[in-house]
Amino acid sequence: MTSVILLDGGMGQELIKRANVKATPLWSAQVMLEQPALVRDLHLDFINAGAKVITLNNYTATPGRLARDASIDLLAPLHQAAISAAQSAIELSGDNDIRIAGCLPPLMASYTADAALDFNTSLTHYQQLVELQRTAVDVFICETMASISEATAAVTAAKTANKPVWVSFVLHDQLAQLPSGESLVDAIDAIQYLGVDAVLVNCCALETINKTLPSLVAHFPVTGVYANAFVDVEPLKPGGTVDCLEERDDISPSMYAKQCLSWVQDGVSIVGGCCAIGPSHIKAINQLLTDNHIKVVSDLDH
Repeated sequence: MTSVILLDGGMGQELIKRANVKATPLWSAQVMLEQPALVRDLHLDFINAGAKVITLNNYTATPGRLARDASIDLLAPLHQAAISAAQSAIELSGDNDIRIAGCLPPLMASYTADAALDFNTSLTHYQQLVELQRTAVDVFICETMASISEATAAVTAAKTANKPVWVSFVLHDQLAQLPSGESLVDAIDAIQYLGVDAVLVNCCALETINKTLPSLVAHFPVTGVYANAFVDVEPLKPGGTVDCLEERDDISPSMYAKQCLSWVQDGVSIVGGCCAIGPSHIKAINQLLTDNHIKVVSDLDH
């Protein structure tokens, strides 16, 4: 029987909707400060929908973003709040087979390599994030990586924790390459020697994933994908807010579940959702995988 890891969906967009507040540059971290129970409850909803790996809600809690948009003094409290929310959700679920993924996100902005810090500064910042997360997580996801340099810094820091490390690249929807201009194949070739356990693509359109999937599965043994449901990410600039992005109306839970099944049939081992993919999508994926005799697991070694 084929086994697949089912991730959760996007936290940020769903939390902004549930909190019914105006988006800020801190995005989902702002909700965690003001309404932490919403974060716990969304984690729980994803678990109840079938997700076996939930990701810490610390995407915007980086030293650089906090220094720019709020206060660096929030770094440790935000991480502790994220850890507490995830752990509480697992406890409430009663499911002992749920893993927590630590999140090593872009340090300054998503979807662009232009705002990236230099390598040594990036490495130092990622090392700070790893130290804050390492005792609470089961795996690290270096996600939405926009360049080989950014991914290398994140992976290098994550490897010090002696936990599995996944690296996930974001692709430009029109060009089907990293925002840095580097190709996905070149990125995989550069990163695989660092000892990553899986290579993924995330937070781009499902059509972009379809274009690049053959290259992904051909160049690394364990792969994954999780798309967003945005019309276009180009309007979002560094320091901006996500309310400038429009969500697609054609990605229903049923439609996205069928797409995930197709990706699994084409060779990926990890699926889930990114921005604007909610618990109903994850529930539909879990049901369709199960109906097709695919075992949903938290760890491929199970």
